[in-house]
Amino acid sequence: MIRRFVFALMAMAGSLSGATSTAWEVAGVGEFLKGRLSGLSLSADGILQPGPSIRWDAALNQPAGWSIAAGPDGAVYAGSGHQGKIFRITSEGKSSVIWTAPQSEIFAIAFDRSGALWAGSSPSGSVYRMEAGAMKEVWHAPTHYIWALEPCASGGMYVATGEPGRIYEVQPSGQVTLFYDTGQTNVTALAVGPNGHLYAGTDPNGILYEISGRDQGTILYDSTLPEIRAIAVDPNGVVYAAAMGGAVTSRTAVPASATTMNTAPVVAGAPTVITVTAAKENGVPSDDEQAQVKPSSDQSRTAGSSASASAATSNTAVVEVSGVEKSAIYRITPERVIETLRSSTTDNVYDLTLDGDNVLFSTDDHARIYRLTGRRATLISEPGSGETTRLLKTGALLIAALSNPARVMALSPAGDGAAGFYESQIHDATSVAHWGHLQWRGTGSGVLFRTRSGNAARPDSTWSNWSSPLTDPANALISSPPARFVQWRAEWPAGSKAMLDDVTISFLPQNNPPSVHSITVSSIVSSNPVKTSAPSSSSASTGAYSVTVTDTGTQPAASTATATTQNVSRLQTTQTQISWQADDPDGDKLVYSVYFRAEDQTQWQLIRNHMFENTLLLDADVFADGRYFFRVVASDAPSNAAQYVQTAELVSSPVLIDNTPPVVTLGAPHWTGESLDIDLEAVDQSSSLRLCEYSLDAGLWQPIEAVDGITDSPREQFHLHLAHLHPGEHLLVFRVYDSANNAGLAKVVLR
Repeated sequence: MIRRFVFALMAMAGSLSGATSTAWEVAGVGEFLKGRLSGLSLSADGILQPGPSIRWDAALNQPAGWSIAAGPDGAVYAGSGHQGKIFRITSEGKSSVIWTAPQSEIFAIAFDRSGALWAGSSPSGSVYRMEAGAMKEVWHAPTHYIWALEPCASGGMYVATGEPGRIYEVQPSGQVTLFYDTGQTNVTALAVGPNGHLYAGTDPNGILYEISGRDQGTILYDSTLPEIRAIAVDPNGVVYAAAMGGAVTSRTAVPASATTMNTAPVVAGAPTVITVTAAKENGVPSDDEQAQVKPSSDQSRTAGSSASASAATSNTAVVEVSGVEKSAIYRITPERVIETLRSSTTDNVYDLTLDGDNVLFSTDDHARIYRLTGRRATLISEPGSGETTRLLKTGALLIAALSNPARVMALSPAGDGAAGFYESQIHDATSVAHWGHLQWRGTGSGVLFRTRSGNAARPDSTWSNWSSPLTDPANALISSPPARFVQWRAEWPAGSKAMLDDVTISFLPQNNPPSVHSITVSSIVSSNPVKTSAPSSSSASTGAYSVTVTDTGTQPAASTATATTQNVSRLQTTQTQISWQADDPDGDKLVYSVYFRAEDQTQWQLIRNHMFENTLLLDADVFADGRYFFRVVASDAPSNAAQYVQTAELVSSPVLIDNTPPVVTLGAPHWTGESLDIDLEAVDQSSSLRLCEYSLDAGLWQPIEAVDGITDSPREQFHLHLAHLHPGEHLLVFRVYDSANNAGLAKVVLR
């Protein structure tokens, strides 16, 4: 029965049959990512170890968290959607609403050089600044969206807009200057480098600009992805950019304007469209005005939006494309050397920030946050639900904004001694299994393991509870009850620095019996020189005429009868073939035994034993005429220990074996002038007759029907009337077939 499943990163997946323990192994990045972790990190080498822990996790009671910024007072500020609120989160993780915008979305917030809070609201495109504890509108933009804010040296703010994609310089006084027009639909990201240059990312053509002054910009990089989502610049002027959105079917050839609506399909990594709804005067849309917001691709940025005083909704056609690049992270040196540090076909990168020589980035896959060192990515946190939309490094803490639902989380540095755990994926043993030992490899101590099992595909109340902890790898026998599914959990106590390389669970699934689906008995043509040279039999002469019966006739076309009884014809060059179809649900190797018994027997007789083929050829003469049953027994013994062997069998329908041709007896011919009448009788001992025909002077065969109208009995009478025979000798030959295609012949010479 038993197929061995070994799941591992390095070509260890495969199957081995046999009644020995089967191993489920979890090792490597790919396998560990199928589980769930908390307070741990997963290195590029597939090592689980203590990682950043959650310092605090502040729920905002909003659908989406769009933006975050660190305030001069040590608090973290967050902008949300769909109710356009700004939250203040203290260093202890306590949140409070400090402002509600007239619009529904706050995509961008930032602090200027004087420490004042700015916010950009959408969809009506307004910029606000906090003065004397109150938010005041500084500028109402002639655009639909405010996507990003970046402090500028003049004390004001660079404002990135959408529809059209422009960058404005806005002063606290309300003075506004068009700084750069990209000609794109949206400017989605901004960053200022150490040289004072402004870097801007756009959508839908995924272009990264370097802008040295007003109306002075160059294209730093033209990505194959539609949106430059985030930009960071290190002190040496190296630019890091995250692009996302999947492959695009067409690129925008003509620069978009504020009044141009792009309706071309945009291929994105996730089939989602952000719908932005204008708020009522109190800033809170009604239920029917609120649309679902999923920040997995910010597709409202990909053009196709129409705005009015009441609403702005995206009508971009978004198509899910699998197997193509969905996101990438680029590194661009001051010498314009471009390097792709990471490319993914499975997740979207939403944001990135710098942490010394490392790049931290967030994704939409389980809200995972990674640390990128060179090209090697380490998973440092997995919040587990929603998407991590924004990252902020402030002091020793990493702040993350999440959506679906919105919350802000603070992560402490790795190694602060907090507890952590890892839960594996659910493993399907394919049948009820008995569990063996849990084994693991790693360094350090203190990690304890638990298991649970059940027969539902997902853990529910029918599953067993988590087992008592297993701490000794040399004596970790699993106590969870036999079941089809199993899961394990590893727990790191506070202060542990242990590392885990791989985990293996041994188990023995129950052996499922094989199945024999069908048995077919048929005749096949083969060479048999002994039979070919055997003399033909003949019947006795009747009267003065020579009558000969032989079994050498050529068989006619096959019968179309649908009776369940199978007929095996007897030809000198045929063999009886017994074939069957069988398989094993566990993929075990099968061995067969074949038996037979005659219809009047009660005991089975063995024909052949220990067969690995599913076809058996026998000389047709080994069976006398009659009806027989055949039985095939399949066993999975080659793959299982004796105590676990399973068998299955199938008995055929009755098979008629008829090796003897009909006996044809001719009566005396009667002449009437030039007409001839002759009677004949045909008899078969085993099967019914089905065809009678004659040939005159070696001419074409012509059929004759039985006297009773139908040729269908073991004994039949036939009558032939021939008119207008010309004088002289004639050779008249009769041929009669039985249901097994045996032919009996008789001839008469007419004078």
